Parts: sequence; C-alpha cells; structure tokens
Amino acid sequence: MGRVPHSLTPAQAWQLLRDGNQRFVDGMSSHPNQDSARRAELVETQNPVCVIFGCSDSRLAAEIIFDLGLGDAFVVRSAGHVIDEAVLGSLEYAIEPLNVPLIVVLGHDSCGAVTASVEAYETGEMPQGFVRDLVERIMPSVLTAQRNGITDVDNTVVEHAKQTGGRLLETSQIIAKAVEEGRTAVLGVCYHLAEGKAELVSKIGEV
Repeated sequence: MGRVPHSLTPAQAWQLLRDGNQRFVDGMSSHPNQDSARRAELVETQNPVCVIFGCSDSRLAAEIIFDLGLGDAFVVRSAGHVIDEAVLGSLEYAIEPLNVPLIVVLGHDSCGAVTASVEAYETGEMPQGFVRDLVERIMPSVLTAQRNGITDVDNTVVEHAKQTGGRLLETSQIIAKAVEEGRTAVLGVCYHLAEGKAELVSKIGEV
C-alpha cells in the first residue's frame, strides 16, 4: 500500500503558518478549529499540516503564535530545542506514519538555554545537573556562531535554529529521505518576543 500524499505541499503549509502568525501579530487571531465539531472530527484520526519542534519556553506557545487549532500541528518541545532520541522518534513519527509536509525548528530571542550555553563558553564553567546536558547539546551551535564572529545570545539563537535543522537530516534517515523526495521541508524559524513575529532564518527543501 503506497503512502497517501498530504493535501498540502511544504510551501502551502508554510504559507498557512505565515498567515496565522501575521494575524497573531496584528491582533486579529481567528482561533480556528477549536470548537466541539473539530474535537469530534479528530477522535479517530489526525492530519496535521506541520510538526513544530520548538523551545519549551512558556512564551513560545506554537499553536497560539501561528493561530492554529486542534489537529493542526504536531508539537515537540524541549528547552533550547535540543535533539535527543525521544525528539527524533517523535519527529520521525510525524513524518512517516502521519506524512506531515513541514518541520519547523522554532527558536526565540532571549532563550535561557542558549544564554546558559553562551555563558558556559565565555566562562568555562558548566552548569550543574541535567542543565549541563542541554548546554552540551547546544554548544556546537555556540562554537559555530563564535567562529563566525557571533557572540550575542539572539544571533546565536538564529545560528542554533539553522544548525538544528541540519542535524535533523544528519541524524535521521527518515527525515532526510522525506526532504530528498520533496515530501517535506525543514525550516529554521526564530520568534521575536516583543513583536510576536516568526522570522524564517533557514530552509532545507522547497517551500
């Protein structure tokens, strides 16, 4: 049995997110797909238009900033959108069984996890506990940023979103194959807390 194509292309999925974010920025959110009829429609199935792999920060609620509703987005979150086995498994589930046409890596300015990583680089002192694990996973992005002359947190966030997208393809054959076949695309997006704007900073695949 062949794979059923998603009704949206990667480009169409990104346009839907862009339009929703613009409504959010303008204070005109329509809050779609949030009624009882939509809830009933989703009891037996789901067909999300995107998977959003974002930071866990409380100010970065994906469905709100893109003005989405129930069943619209498959959301995976970790502090600093760090990649581990559970994250990869979640993303691969979204791509292979669900055939989601778009992966958005969603970072944001003033990110605490990236800030901790930049501070660890500058001071040489690693944080305690499992926060150290977060910092170790973000540090390759910090090193790349530093080599490119980037030392501030917000521009390091941009670099980290770019690097994370690339690492997804390097570590997951399922995601890499979906991008190669044009079934999905991977976007790096940075959210600006003050303006509410989600800015595209990198892309892998056609959108």
